[in-house]
Amino acid sequence: MARHTYLTMMAPGEARELWFSRIDALGEALEESVPLSSALHRVLSRPVEALRSSPAFHGAAMDGIAVKAEDTFTASTRRPLRLEIGRNAFWINTGHPLPEGCNSVIMVEHVNLEEGGKTVVIEKAAFPWQHVRKLGEDMVATEIILAPGVVIGPYEMGALAAGGVTHPVVFRKPKVAIIPSGSEIVALDEAKEEDLRAGRALPEFNSLIFSAMIEEAGGEARVFPVVPDDPDRIRESVRLAVEEGADLVVLNAGSSAGSHDYTADVIASMGELLVHGVAVMPGKPTALGVVEACGRRVPVAGTPGYPVSAIVAMEEFVLPLLARRLKRSMIRRESLEVVPCNPIPSRPGMEERVRVKLGMVEGTCFAVPLPRGAGTVTSLSRADAVIPIERDREGLNAGECVRAELFRSREQIEGALLAVGSHDNTLDLIDSMLRKSHPGFRLTSAHVGSLGGLLALSRGQCHLAGSHLLDEETGIYNQRAMREHLKGVPSLLVQLVEREQGIMVMPGNPKDVVSFEDLCREDVRFINRQRGSGTRVLLDYELKKRGLSPARIQGYRDEEYTHMNVAAAVLSGRADAGLGVRSAAAALGLEFLSVGVEEYDLVIPCRYAEEERILALLEVIRSEEFKKSVAAMGGYGIARTGEVIWEYDGK
Repeated sequence: MARHTYLTMMAPGEARELWFSRIDALGEALEESVPLSSALHRVLSRPVEALRSSPAFHGAAMDGIAVKAEDTFTASTRRPLRLEIGRNAFWINTGHPLPEGCNSVIMVEHVNLEEGGKTVVIEKAAFPWQHVRKLGEDMVATEIILAPGVVIGPYEMGALAAGGVTHPVVFRKPKVAIIPSGSEIVALDEAKEEDLRAGRALPEFNSLIFSAMIEEAGGEARVFPVVPDDPDRIRESVRLAVEEGADLVVLNAGSSAGSHDYTADVIASMGELLVHGVAVMPGKPTALGVVEACGRRVPVAGTPGYPVSAIVAMEEFVLPLLARRLKRSMIRRESLEVVPCNPIPSRPGMEERVRVKLGMVEGTCFAVPLPRGAGTVTSLSRADAVIPIERDREGLNAGECVRAELFRSREQIEGALLAVGSHDNTLDLIDSMLRKSHPGFRLTSAHVGSLGGLLALSRGQCHLAGSHLLDEETGIYNQRAMREHLKGVPSLLVQLVEREQGIMVMPGNPKDVVSFEDLCREDVRFINRQRGSGTRVLLDYELKKRGLSPARIQGYRDEEYTHMNVAAAVLSGRADAGLGVRSAAAALGLEFLSVGVEEYDLVIPCRYAEEERILALLEVIRSEEFKKSVAAMGGYGIARTGEVIWEYDGK
């Protein structure tokens, strides 16, 4: 089967405008009248006039007596005025209409009731319309109270109700058909674990994400059954979606240029293919067009199969289209000026969306990039923000001020402790317990290796670092590295855990790997940690001690950034062995060959030691609940957890 080619690569904005120009020609979005009780989050399609005034009468704004103000002008402390209940004074409660002839209310606190209850005395004159809600004070009948394009929220529902509008006219929700495709794709509730592990199937969950995005944007999503890689079957599914009233069809997967990618061909065969290939990463394999079926012309978006690419395509094209059809403004994320901790390379000629972790350190918000793979959906759920990089840039420089679009509120960003350095599963446990015990605080961690963490601390780019750097000469962890890289930064070394390092292999150890020497065999494929990580240092130390050359290890240069990713590489068969901690092996059911116990410590600059968030973090680490949870994970020692084991003076 021949591979396809992309059409001319377009900038996202150019592609959007071309697609929109064809869609606008299809006519205006339809309207409908809905009960007010069902109108939440709907978009008004026309101006709304009040059908009645609110309030519809002059009413009391306070409890007291209703009077004609002019009758009270002579009242004073020297000459109190006596009024007769039922003749020129009338008891009234808040919200009740004023008796005829009255135009003022005197608060009950300022009324002296005389014996017998038939007369009252006041010592201060009232003025016209005192403590009165006048007719039409809120709105007057025929007044426009809401404009078209307004999204109806709780407050707008109140305004409509007050104006007597019980059935507002809104834009009909655009009906969006989502058609997942791919012969290897199975519905989420039909996915079998053995097929997923063997690579025979992939769970389909993009439609779940798409549906939520569409509903949030004011549309109505319908997910169609998964369609195999068959152009005729895909065409039939598109035709059925159009026949059943879809206003927009989203074809997920099959939009790339592979031999089994048919989305672009299907769109072209059913109508007009306008765009195939967009200059944005991730999201490049996006196809846009209009199809004709059942006497209707309907826009179609072909999104990539990888989740992050697909989400970018949805954000760049589908959500703006829904906003345009509903004549509402796109909801813009709050932005914040941030500073990348390290250079962020980018491909010239392509716009890029880089997901980052953020931490506010002494007034500066630092950004640490997350993995940039198009399939790493957790890079979105874990990200604090996204940094757009324009297509004429080759990347961003470390220390350069750039704008980031926030996924979280500023308060959440400011409440986060940023930990940069080595990875350990206990960091996620700390974050969970910190959020629970101290709402508003959280631990956000970026995994760049122990050395990278110390360097970030030296530059003032994070609050703490996880480290397990072994001094080969003394056998002591982290202290020598702190002296070398944290000069002028007095710091505390707090032991988090002792943890067991070892060689992770598949259950049953099919390659019979039992030593570091076995890693040098030609039939063994290894997966390594990145340079600067404590685990990489440990490996190099063990190899050197045995006189083994790293060049003999197949896969020595293949790197991962976390213990869990190393374990996943072994589980998937991509590697036969990898060095990591026991807890990672246990989490994925791998066999574990212990090679020793190491310290995993937290390095905290002294200037942050009394900061409220750090104190909260230490409280969590020292708690019995945390220690019990860590012990239950396996492979950890907690005898000195939370203990300050060394104070470095910065010299």
